[in-house]
Amino acid sequence: MLPTYARFLTAACALATTANAVAHVEVQGKDFVNTETGDRFQILGVDYQPGGSSGFTEKKDPLSDPKECLRDAALLQRLGVNTIRIYNLSPGLDHDECASIFNAAGIYMILDVNSPLYGGSIDRTRPKETYHEGYFRQVFGIIEAFKDFPNTLAFFAGNEVINEQSVKSVPAYIRAVQRDMKAYIKKHVKRSIPVGYSAADIRPILLDTLNYFMCEDDKESGSNSDFFGLNSYSWCGDSSFTKSGYDVLTNDFRNASIPVFFSEYGCNEVQPRYFSEVQALYSKEMSQSFSGGLIYEYTQEANDYGLVKLNSNGTASLLVDYDNLMKQYAKLDMKQVEAANKTQTSYKPPKCQSSLIQNSTFLDGFKLPSRPSKVQDMIDNGLKDANTGKLVDVKSKDVPQTIYDPNGNEIKGIRLTALTKGESNAPGKHTSGEAKSDKSNSTDDTSNSNNGTSNSTGKISVSFLGLVGASLVALSLF
Repeated sequence: MLPTYARFLTAACALATTANAVAHVEVQGKDFVNTETGDRFQILGVDYQPGGSSGFTEKKDPLSDPKECLRDAALLQRLGVNTIRIYNLSPGLDHDECASIFNAAGIYMILDVNSPLYGGSIDRTRPKETYHEGYFRQVFGIIEAFKDFPNTLAFFAGNEVINEQSVKSVPAYIRAVQRDMKAYIKKHVKRSIPVGYSAADIRPILLDTLNYFMCEDDKESGSNSDFFGLNSYSWCGDSSFTKSGYDVLTNDFRNASIPVFFSEYGCNEVQPRYFSEVQALYSKEMSQSFSGGLIYEYTQEANDYGLVKLNSNGTASLLVDYDNLMKQYAKLDMKQVEAANKTQTSYKPPKCQSSLIQNSTFLDGFKLPSRPSKVQDMIDNGLKDANTGKLVDVKSKDVPQTIYDPNGNEIKGIRLTALTKGESNAPGKHTSGEAKSDKSNSTDDTSNSNNGTSNSTGKISVSFLGLVGASLVALSLF
């Protein structure tokens, strides 16, 4: 057995580990709310899937390499984001350091539970055949891997599964997946983590999709979405609130009873992108309907949506779009953006009924497929041999990789700042780095190390006494 002082030191270290954890965020009515401050949480985010779906394997995913995560978390923190979305993850990998790094940076994670590998998702053309035990090892595996990280904001049960090629019964299967995920979370997670769906902006069925997933059904209690994501690229170039159709979307989602946000946005038909839509999205008018959004996407891939280019020699180059987005975020009045609204948090979902569905091609019944017995066993007893993640200590640290600005000048002093407990990142709060105008430092290798297609559809020495003090502070916070 360890001596008393050693056991105390171990406990103190454990407490220090969680001292910089972000506050939990929960759904209240149609808002995300910071549970410590009571402020509204608006998503200022970026979609994060370096290498795209083809860059994902069972042995590597976006949260499996701490060196890459440190670099990216520091650059995203500098940019001003508070949330990232990650599409493809492997439940068998160790994500502890990466998830903890983003937590220390004050950045939340919205995680898709599906995988592009065989058996890792619901097939829109044959949902019945793909709704099985093997699939839920992926789904529940992701929940286990990330359930204990305070910066796990939410899970997506599906992304653009419903479209023109999907069979009519698909919505029922996605809603069933939500039901099963929420049942597992209720049984095996110490807090509630929201579950929702990410939809394509398909006008004829968009509101039917919202209504189908938003409504509450007494017979299938807990199967409804806790939030709704929309992938929309209607604002292109020098557009406007009306020209882009944002006025229509604002009206369409005004009476939604759950949080709605852009799970993807940032049209690239006009380049460079100036992201003028950011000012509209976080305005008083649109924030009545939307809880922010996630820009598509972090890394430059073949489809040309990147903010950052990863070079094959290990360096990274910030693109003009990165600087333009940072400038737009810096203009936001965060007090206004985060202002609580009691009306917003009082919304209640409607009851499910066929009259909610207007398009005859969309499913208007709410009977869900039965849960397979082996899936029920996983829910009752937990996923066997699950790789359950845990928060680890992260300190402020300089980024070791060389970073260049859009003009090819090296940026010195890019640094991850580990935030204090309960703090989330915000524009202008934690910037770092200064560009040196010296072309001799610029990279000659501008090739992209990730050519896959994206999934769109000061170190401080702590003395023993200091550590004891930190533990006492931490105890007072819990």
